[in-house]
Amino acid sequence: MISSITTTTTVAVTFGATLSLAATILLISLLVLKEMLSVDSKRIALNLEGRLNVAIWPLLMVFLVIVAVKILEILA
Repeated sequence: MISSITTTTTVAVTFGATLSLAATILLISLLVLKEMLSVDSKRIALNLEGRLNVAIWPLLMVFLVIVAVKILEILA
């Protein structure tokens, strides 16, 4: 019984860490892409740059939650 709980907890923690890493990498990639598009003055680039905000803002909120959880883990 205890070993199955430990295994489940380990899998959940590993999965959470993997998702956190993937969300952070995606956020960084989108921010870099947005910065690269801001240099281009073409209309399509400016349009795409504005549409990236649809993906960036939710990922930024997820990143803030990740940071808050990590800070709470350190303080606990």
